[in-house]
Amino acid sequence: MSDIFRILVVNPGSTSTKVGLFENEKMVAEKKISHSAEELFRFGSIIDQVEFRRLVMDDFLKENNIKPEDLSAVVGRGGLLKPIPSGTYRVNPAIVADLKSCKYGEHASNIGGLLANSFQEQFNIPAFIVDPVVVDEMQDVARFSGCSEIERTSVWHALNVMAVIRQTCRKEGFNPEEDNFVVAHLGGGISISAIEKGRCIDVSNGLTEGPFTPERSGSLPTIDLVKLCFSGKYTEAQIKKLLVGKGGLVSYLGTSDMVDIANRIRQGDTECEKVFNAMAYQIGKVIGSYVAVLKGKVKRIILTGGGANNTLLIEKIRQYIESFAPIHLVPGEDELAALCQGALRVLRQEATARDYTA
Repeated sequence: MSDIFRILVVNPGSTSTKVGLFENEKMVAEKKISHSAEELFRFGSIIDQVEFRRLVMDDFLKENNIKPEDLSAVVGRGGLLKPIPSGTYRVNPAIVADLKSCKYGEHASNIGGLLANSFQEQFNIPAFIVDPVVVDEMQDVARFSGCSEIERTSVWHALNVMAVIRQTCRKEGFNPEEDNFVVAHLGGGISISAIEKGRCIDVSNGLTEGPFTPERSGSLPTIDLVKLCFSGKYTEAQIKKLLVGKGGLVSYLGTSDMVDIANRIRQGDTECEKVFNAMAYQIGKVIGSYVAVLKGKVKRIILTGGGANNTLLIEKIRQYIESFAPIHLVPGEDELAALCQGALRVLRQEATARDYTA
């Protein structure tokens, strides 16, 4: 058997498709294709876009003189499925059925598994998904919300978080199955996780909890939120948009562009500085609470995601957390590489592909 595994990776977004071609860990080609509103308008739903997005992948392979039969595996970004443990999953009929039906929600990432499966069906190439956002390994005590009719749920940046933990362990000589980490993924959404011996035992839901973010409100005072919901000022859809999309920095400053905000702060904009400081304060506060979840036994606090590139934000967060544990920066989120690595672990028999059941 060849020691070279050629892997095609696809990460579909709401208005773009990112594809990458890897030979083992090395990316040999990458492309991001943006889709106009006019192109997407003709599709009744996200799932209807599968054939359209598949053409993008076919063209990408042709551009790089690769035949589908030459691929060792195809990996798609995992979509909205039922809560599952972390790992690499072979795309099976149960995954396909749940993604097609949007049983657990409709999102562009649902297309990822379906695109990988299209190669599997046509060419008998192994198809995988890796660490979708619904990875759920929370300990039971973390599921209590304080209201018996509401259970805390796990929605977070699992793909990037688990990848940067493995990266950090390789660099620092730690064992991901023995050591503990707190990881803050800083992006348009923010999730902060407590990772105990390779398992995420608690996490701030990236949509509904935690610190406010560039565009999300995070945790809010409950009674005041109820009053706002019943004030008559907003519809249900508008309230949801206030919480996710028009919350956080957008709500206070009208923009989620942290580079622009940081520049305005340096130019003396005191209102921007107050809001920016408040976001950093909340991030630091929530990181501290997840250090407590791990009873203070933390090897590293890892700051990752696009926000980790913002030196002003990191400087302000650092003031609150540097006494807890050494801080490790892994800026950005290399999702294509993370997907490839998930498949490689299975192809190299370093890990066993998991089976999804409906």
